[in-house]
Amino acid sequence: MIKKFFWMCSGADTELLENCSKAEQIKQAGIGGTVFFTTVMAFIASSYALYTVFDNVYLAVVFGLVWGLLIFNLDRFIVSTIKKRDSLRSEFIQAVPRILLAVIIAIVIAKPLELKIFEKEIDRVLLEEKNNLTLANQEQIALQFSPEIRQLESQVETLKQEIINKETEVNNLYDTYIAEAEGREGTLKTGKGPVYKEKREKHDASLQELQTLRETNNAKISELENQISALKTNYQDKVANTQPVIDGFDGLMARIDALEKLPWLPSFFIFLLFFAIETAPIFAKLMAPKGEYDIRLADREEAARTWADQKAYQRKQQLAADAAINDKVYKDLSEEEELYTYKRKTAREIMQLQADAFYKQQKKLL
Repeated sequence: MIKKFFWMCSGADTELLENCSKAEQIKQAGIGGTVFFTTVMAFIASSYALYTVFDNVYLAVVFGLVWGLLIFNLDRFIVSTIKKRDSLRSEFIQAVPRILLAVIIAIVIAKPLELKIFEKEIDRVLLEEKNNLTLANQEQIALQFSPEIRQLESQVETLKQEIINKETEVNNLYDTYIAEAEGREGTLKTGKGPVYKEKREKHDASLQELQTLRETNNAKISELENQISALKTNYQDKVANTQPVIDGFDGLMARIDALEKLPWLPSFFIFLLFFAIETAPIFAKLMAPKGEYDIRLADREEAARTWADQKAYQRKQQLAADAAINDKVYKDLSEEEELYTYKRKTAREIMQLQADAFYKQQKKLL
């Protein structure tokens, strides 16, 4: 049962193989087994690749099965169409397009498995890229908010500096009228005279201005700080909203790009492995000597070709003979007096009918 299944996979004629030797049957079953296991590898590789795209096991398995069947059909076609000839060069020329197709299939099969084998290394590369993207994203978003935040912070500092300057002025006036009262500056007279009173009034007026300025500026500072806080909140919200896009940066294309950044030699060896698996049936057929199955198949094809040529030749001769007979028959008929008299009579009747019809038509017009 398994042997016949592998025969079917190789694309061989099972009726011919039944009458071949054991060695020939084993050879064809081996070729079919290679085709089958290549299909299994294609199914596994494509299912994983599609799982990274759709993130759905059932969908990946369905499409992976379709891809595996496609590869199976292609491999079976490639192997079954290579015919053994007496010249190795002509066989190789015949196999070149199929080898190129096998290279393409090997690349398609190997790439998803490389993604799985080097998954941890790819995750590390993706993590670094995600971190870089996160920092770059934060910097780009900050460019939208930073100028306005710096401008508002500058206004806050200006308002605070106005309060500090006014406080310094009030303190200086306080020191001035205290020094006047103690006789250390000004009139150098101890006591609260007219000069002291004037300086005290000036200090009190400045203190009132300080209180008014402090209330006004604090209100403005509070409003500006609320605006700054709102801008920083908007910045954090925008960063949080865009972060899922970066976190989801692990699709098939991103993983392939990350794989390209890893050393090429391990990936190359994996490609060689699948190239060897994919081309094994082809090179097995090229290197194997012409066997009993190939001889029987060639004999059957030659018999079919000979039979087709014979039928074509017979149809050609039949057509020529039939044409010659028809020519002779019509030549003999053309010389018969009875046929001539009959056709002459028929032609006369037709011409009379035409003349009568023309006369009636003209009469109606008049």
